[in-house]
This record gives sequence, C-alpha cells and structure tokens, in this order.
Amino acid sequence: MKVMLRVNDAGNLTVYVPKKDLEEVVVKQTDGAEGKVLTLANGWELEFKEIPDVANLPKTLEAKRLD
Repeated sequence: MKVMLRVNDAGNLTVYVPKKDLEEVVVKQTDGAEGKVLTLANGWELEFKEIPDVANLPKTLEAKRLD
C-alpha cells in the first residue's frame, strides 16, 4: 500500500494512509525480515524496505501491513 511519511509539528514521525484517510504517529521502530517495521499508535505494523532520512521527508513510499 502507498503511504506518506512525514514529521509533524511536534517533531514526531507520522504515517498517512490515503485509502483509509488515516494518520497515526509512529510509536516504535524495529528491524524486520525485509527492512524496517514501524508500529503506529493504533497498533498497525507497517514494513518498509527502506526509510529515507528525516531531512528528506515528506515522502510517499510502498509499505506492507503485517498481521
């Protein structure tokens, strides 16, 4: 799924999922089997092959939702 990563006004990394009209703060970052796994405040876990540097955000990336 396509998602947008950005940094909000408070300096927190957030993920926006356009198809769900959902924006959540990232509460945890871990290493997964194929890249980084971001855990959102609502409990979703999204896996990214690579996450760009914060200075290069906002950016739209492909993510895989883990169950």
